[in-house]
Amino acid sequence: MINQSQPSDADFQLIPESVKANLDDEKISAPSLTFTQDAWRRLKKNKSAMVSMVILILFFILAFGSSFFETHNPNTQNPAATNLPAKIPGVPIPGLNGTIMQGGTRVDAYQQAGMKPGTFYLMGTDSFGRDLFSRVLYGTRISLTIALVATFFDLTIGIAYGIISGWKGGRIDNFMQRIIEIIMSIPNLVVIILLILVLKPGMVSIILAIAITSWTSMARLVRAETMQLKNQEFILAARSLGENPVKIATKHLLPNLSSVVIINTMFTIPSAIFFEALLSYIGIGISAPQASLGTLLNDGQKNFQFLSYQMWFPAIVLSILMICFNLFGDGLRDAFDPKSK
Repeated sequence: MINQSQPSDADFQLIPESVKANLDDEKISAPSLTFTQDAWRRLKKNKSAMVSMVILILFFILAFGSSFFETHNPNTQNPAATNLPAKIPGVPIPGLNGTIMQGGTRVDAYQQAGMKPGTFYLMGTDSFGRDLFSRVLYGTRISLTIALVATFFDLTIGIAYGIISGWKGGRIDNFMQRIIEIIMSIPNLVVIILLILVLKPGMVSIILAIAITSWTSMARLVRAETMQLKNQEFILAARSLGENPVKIATKHLLPNLSSVVIINTMFTIPSAIFFEALLSYIGIGISAPQASLGTLLNDGQKNFQFLSYQMWFPAIVLSILMICFNLFGDGLRDAFDPKSK
């Protein structure tokens, strides 16, 4: 038989106080973080994404706040100040100090045009004497407004359509997906041309074209994620408890779809900006005298050989916007979905 003797006090040994003090030396502890806090922590480590975010915030502030500090009206023509180069006070760099090369020598274009002392245009003027800086800010505002409208339709029609399609499944899902395929098979350019035949070139036509076509990609992504999530245990538990499908969508599905929605939104915005710039550049978007980045590029390329700055400034702004949105979107994708690396 096994001897089952009871332990006595002699079988135990007290731990010295010096050892007790060092018991927690190797203890690893970290504050508990929510999903959003953890994503923000990862995003802050991505320097390119953070720099892009700061630049985009500055663009939004300058574009939408330009009406409060604009130096000149973007549509006011001044025949006496046509084709003046950029002039930034206190900057002696050629090309930014208001001077041009004439007859092999550099002359002050503002003094030659008879401008009053203290007059300056940060990005110069166009062939009608309009301030290019104010027009670039105004054009950026137009482009960002159209991008925000595209985002709005993505977040309303796209998410709702995708959740309903993925949640219902079966014949309803099959029918709704055929509608999306029909819409996606029609090129955006064809849609905008058909709208121009009914309306006129401008923001209304572009916004309607985006409203008709932009939400389809978001709807398909949300539908795919919804079909995976609706079979998860927490969704089945909510359904078995008799939870309203609307509440299930808002309380359980949307929080778990947030990463897909945010990432896709950040790639929708630059696509909308480029779409508007392309339409305005070829003459079927924003019409004169309104300014957009596309119309400014169209006007600038006409004088590019002799007055290249008229095209360089809007091209640089458009390029920075596209690069920053894409870098910020990449950073959000890595932050919300670390497995995608």
